[in-house]
Amino acid sequence: MNIRPLYDRIVVKRIEEQETTRNGIVIPDSAKEKPQEGEVMAVGHGKRLEDGKLTALDVQAGDRILFGKYSGNEITLQGTEYIIMREDDILGVLDSASQAAKKN
Repeated sequence: MNIRPLYDRIVVKRIEEQETTRNGIVIPDSAKEKPQEGEVMAVGHGKRLEDGKLTALDVQAGDRILFGKYSGNEITLQGTEYIIMREDDILGVLDSASQAAKKN
């Protein structure tokens, strides 16, 4: 990765969802909403508190997260779209147990 986020910012890559519904209907690109789930690609050093101390972030590279629809700023690096957002924009972290159940 050619980018290093600062302070409490993180770099997220969206995880694409299925393109068809359960009944086999294909949804065109123009009607799809952007997914609100992503994988953390890089994290900053932490949030600086009022007393000057750094607090480590709760997420780390490789975590799957949920975030708000209009969170962060979108950028494109080498043809891949990423979002840079603050840790405060994260709604939750998906556990690996729920990811395994989702695949089955």
